Amino acid sequence: MTQGMDGRNGPASDIARTRRRGRLGLFLPYVALAILVAAWSGAWFWIRGKTEHELDAWMAREAAAGRTWACQDRSLTGYPFRIELRCIALTLTRSDGSFRLGPTTVVAQIYQPRLVLFESQGPFHAEQGALTGDASWSALQGSFHSASEGFTRLSLVVDVPKVSVAGAEPQPITVQGKHLELHARPSPARYETDGAVEVNLQLAQAAIPNLDAVTGSAAPVDASLDTTITRATVIGTGAVPRELEKWWQAGGMLEIGALSLAKGDQRIQARGQVALDEAHRPTGQIDLRAAGVDALIGSVVGQRFGSEKGALVGQLVGGLLGLGRGAPRAEEAPAGSGPPLKPLPPLKLVNGQVLFSGFPIPNVRVPPLY
Repeated sequence: MTQGMDGRNGPASDIARTRRRGRLGLFLPYVALAILVAAWSGAWFWIRGKTEHELDAWMAREAAAGRTWACQDRSLTGYPFRIELRCIALTLTRSDGSFRLGPTTVVAQIYQPRLVLFESQGPFHAEQGALTGDASWSALQGSFHSASEGFTRLSLVVDVPKVSVAGAEPQPITVQGKHLELHARPSPARYETDGAVEVNLQLAQAAIPNLDAVTGSAAPVDASLDTTITRATVIGTGAVPRELEKWWQAGGMLEIGALSLAKGDQRIQARGQVALDEAHRPTGQIDLRAAGVDALIGSVVGQRFGSEKGALVGQLVGGLLGLGRGAPRAEEAPAGSGPPLKPLPPLKLVNGQVLFSGFPIPNVRVPPLY
């Protein structure tokens, strides 16, 4: 009875031990959570440090190769679940030019490090020889899915892009659109064999004054392009002439699977192949189908035969090819799509000339790219 009364071995002692275990059980989840948070925090700071080290090492390698990158006011944040790189300005300087990009953010999730998301407020400014380019937008976002060797997908989405290029011949270039999308991925069937990369580009409601002057129409342009770039894996971040030379030496080619342009009643579809010749000029053939471009053909022919005669010849050629608005339909077209597309003579790029129907287009020369 004495032992039971003093609480050492009796029911009271058992109750006390049970209460202590109960209180400890209440705190165990919080202790475990604190340990988990401490471990996760340590892992995050380790990953952050490794990321910063790898970034510095890459920039050093690039500088040694003649490409100087700079991230102004660089910061690495994003705790606890991501790594977020911010630059007030991102610049690249190399022997053949430079570019500068405004406030930019790059993000990777800790649990999905191969997927990188990025966005930029812009603007973008580039200098390449005699050319100076500027671009701005209302929103720019993109993603990059990396792989052990290369990448699996690149996407870029831009709202209200505005681009101008000064120093271009024969006159400066300006383009302003409503929406732009660019997607690229390794070709599933050809990436391993010839380093082919598939590219899709879409541009909606674009105003292009240089094109307006040629087509005689101020209607906006809707454009889409599906193309495959062979030997794309040899292209790096070096000077443009050097990278193009590597691509040409490797036998690179631009395969246009489908190019579509719609400008008011004028529509053109094209496909073909373009490479570089010995003088580094584009060479190849582009097959065309079109509707509503009789005036454009008249303008091209008019340069060769004189304005009045050329206009008559152009109308005649357009009528024979069925390219006018009122041309008879040889096939049914979807409602509201206008006249059906008709085959045109191919465009051939030969020795710096652009041949249409076997004749060079006057006053048009294709210069070497480098």
